This record gives sequence, C-alpha cells and structure tokens, in this order.
Amino acid sequence: MTDDQNTFRPEARVPRGFADKRASTIRAERRIVEAVSQVYESWGFEPLDTGAFEYADALGKFLPDSDRPNEGVFALQDDDEQWMALRYDLTAPLARFAAQNWETLAKPFRRYAVGTVWRNEKPGPGRYREFIQCDADTVGSARPEADAEIIAMAAAGLEAAGLPTGSAVLKINNRKLLNGLLTAAGVETDGQKLGVLRAVDKLDRLGIEGVRLLLGEGRKDESGAFTKGAGLKGPAIDSVLAFVQAGGGSRADVLNALAGVIGGSEEGDAGLDELAKIDAALRGLGVSEEQATFDPSVVRGLEYYTGPVYEAELLMETGGERFGSIGGGGRYDDLVARFTGQPVPATGFSFGVSRLAAALKAAGQETEQARGPVVVIAFDPERMADYFAVAAELRAAGIAAEVYLGTSGMRPQMKYADRRLSPAAIIMGDDEIAAGTVTVKDLDLGRELAAGVTDNAQWKAERPGQQTIPRGELVAAIRRILGQ
Repeated sequence: MTDDQNTFRPEARVPRGFADKRASTIRAERRIVEAVSQVYESWGFEPLDTGAFEYADALGKFLPDSDRPNEGVFALQDDDEQWMALRYDLTAPLARFAAQNWETLAKPFRRYAVGTVWRNEKPGPGRYREFIQCDADTVGSARPEADAEIIAMAAAGLEAAGLPTGSAVLKINNRKLLNGLLTAAGVETDGQKLGVLRAVDKLDRLGIEGVRLLLGEGRKDESGAFTKGAGLKGPAIDSVLAFVQAGGGSRADVLNALAGVIGGSEEGDAGLDELAKIDAALRGLGVSEEQATFDPSVVRGLEYYTGPVYEAELLMETGGERFGSIGGGGRYDDLVARFTGQPVPATGFSFGVSRLAAALKAAGQETEQARGPVVVIAFDPERMADYFAVAAELRAAGIAAEVYLGTSGMRPQMKYADRRLSPAAIIMGDDEIAAGTVTVKDLDLGRELAAGVTDNAQWKAERPGQQTIPRGELVAAIRRILGQ
C-alpha cells in the first residue's frame, strides 16, 4: 500500500449552521456596527464586552434545556466539572455582570454590546448557529420612559444602519395586557398562559384560524404533525382573538380599542397606563406613528419578558425574500434578581447584525463590492525594496496598498489586481526607476471602458487609463483615481 493510500485527507467543508464571510460581508456588517454604535453612544450608552463563555447555571431562563446543559447551547465541562456554555445571547451575560458589579455601577446602568452568539439548534435557510447580535439595555429603571427611550434609540439605530424612515416599523405591546385579559377570562396556570403566548406569537405565520386552533385543543399541520393547544374554551378564545386584532390606526386609537377589550382588570389597566406613558415619551422624542406603533399581536416568544415588548419588522422590498422581524426586545424585570434575590428592573432591544446586513443586501442597499488595495507590480526580485517603498508611501498617505508577492509574470499580476477589484496598479520597471517615474494603470477606468470595447487591437493600442508620471506625483494621481 502506497503512502498516498494511507494518507487521510478530510473533506474541506463548513460545519452546518456556520458560514465563511468574505470582505464584502464583513465590511457591510462592520459599517452597521459602527453606525449603530455611534447612535447608542450619543444617547449616553456605554459599550460593554463580556466573555464568550458563561457558566450554564447563569443562563437561567435562557438555557433551552436546564436538565441537559449541553442541549441548545455549545457547552463543555471545566476542569472543576462545572458546565460552561458559549453565550446564547448578550442579555444573560448582562444580567450576570450587573448582579456581580451592582454596587459599583452608576445606576441606571446603560450599556450596549456587539458580539457573536452561538445556538446549538437545527440550522436552516437564514438560521445560523453562529451570528452577531447588537443590544442596548437600561438596567435599574422601572419607568415606562426607559422603554420609550430604548424604542426611540432602536428606530434611530436602524435608520443609521441604512433603513430609511418607512422601511421598518417598531411594533409595541405590553405583556400585562394579555395577562390581565387571561386572568379576567379565568386562565390562571402558567402553562396555559405560556401556551397562549406561543399561539399568539404564530399569528403572522398561521393567521387567525391557525391561532384559534392553537388556543383551543391544538392544530395539525400539513405534514400531519399535531401541536397541542393552550386548552382555552370558546369565550376565552374569542377574547384573546379580539385582543390581538385590536391594532390598526394611531397609537391613541389602539389604546382606546384595547381599553374596551381588557375589561378593567388591574394588571391590564397597569399595562394600558404604561403604554400611554410610552406614547407620550415617544411623541416628545419625535418618534412618528410611521416609526413606532402599538400592536397587540406582538408578544415575543421568550418567557422572561414582564411588561412592554417590541419587535422591529422590515417593510422594504427585498426582492421577494421575506425577512419579517429583524430585531426585538422588551422589559425583563426578573433576570438580575435570579442572582441577587432583589428585584432589578431592566429593558432592552436586540437585532441581528448579519440578518440586517442580508436584508439590506436583498433590498439593494448594500450592492457595492469590497474594493482591493492598490497593487504594486513586482518585476524584478532585486527591486523589492523599491516596490515596498512605494507601497509604504501610499499607506502613509492613507491609501491601501500592497506589493504582489507571488511568482507570476506581468499579465497574471494584472489579472490578480483586477480580481481584487483594485483601483489601480503601479508599474515600475528599470526604466521608470532610473528616470524617477512610475506608471499608473487606472483599473477602474479600464473596467468601465472594457464594457464598451469590441476591437481588442484598438483596446491594446489605446491603453486607456495608463500614464507615466514623476514619482513625486504618485500619491496625488492615486487620490484622483479614488475620487479623494
């Protein structure tokens, strides 16, 4: 048996749910993060970065399966046999950090965070096991105005990221409204309430009749699989459906409609009062009805929300690809208390950076390809110091540049520069070096002209966009090509 037959060669493949990102994607995501970070800091929120791992018991309600700490998350046991998990989101680390440092923090604590999160779930189209989130949270304020500020800041952040007014809307609701309605309808067990929340959360996908089935005994889907329902009876189902359909119109109109549905329950009235204060604050902050609206069908899927909830829905045309929700959040007053035993109010908003970048690309908002550096062509190995000096001069002037370090000839080097989408190539042969000149080939102009050239001989004769200039004029010439 030969050595080749004994050699194991693994298949080059990306693990399911993970993705390689090239320059255009990375730059699009970086631009979103930078734009949103500027907004958040201008509102007085400070950046915070926590470690990638958290102890599994710190995840609490974030842990998909508390009995199996390596289910739903990527987890391992430390050398002291404690389970650690890659962070599932950025909120659980915030709750742990706030509890650990509460005495030294300026309160309310206002922070934003950007980072990678990992979820050990079944991947699918647009659903990854690794992705970037961007969060902003206020910890330590129970005022509804804190929720309004997060909503207004989310609207400003999404607009800064590239979504003009009218291309997305923040839909707002309050969990207390539905809780009050269910209490008035005689629904008291946590299991039934959770079943109702999960049913209502599927309204956008299943429609009213699908939700009606899930509020009752259950629903069988097209594959024949049966989902057990919340077990409500007729009058209670009708009340919930009337509630979720009370949206439409201005924020004031929705508040009036909800007041007629809730039926005067104590918790429901408290929820209405909070929404009224949020509305007043949003008006003061200049957030229009077009940017933020009240929608009773928004419940958010996670169990830990305790009051106002909000969801950002994409409205712009995305070439037939449906993105729907691109972010969301709400009030979660019980998370820090898991560590301290003391109630600490908190509210926040989160969106997926990668998802928003994909939505902008699908909408034609992010179509620019990643540009490469100016490429200095390498003719002679003995002249590498001269080539590096040119590249260093360009970089010192703030222009990205590199020297070709392969072993190919002139034509492949030019092809390399073109494939990198370089704006220009610098050519320095012995004659140019002796004369103190450089030849600059404007690749951008060449690409534009090439689209209309049919005669190759004419193309070679005209050599469009190529000029030989004194070495001292190089930086200025490149800046003209770059439009600087």
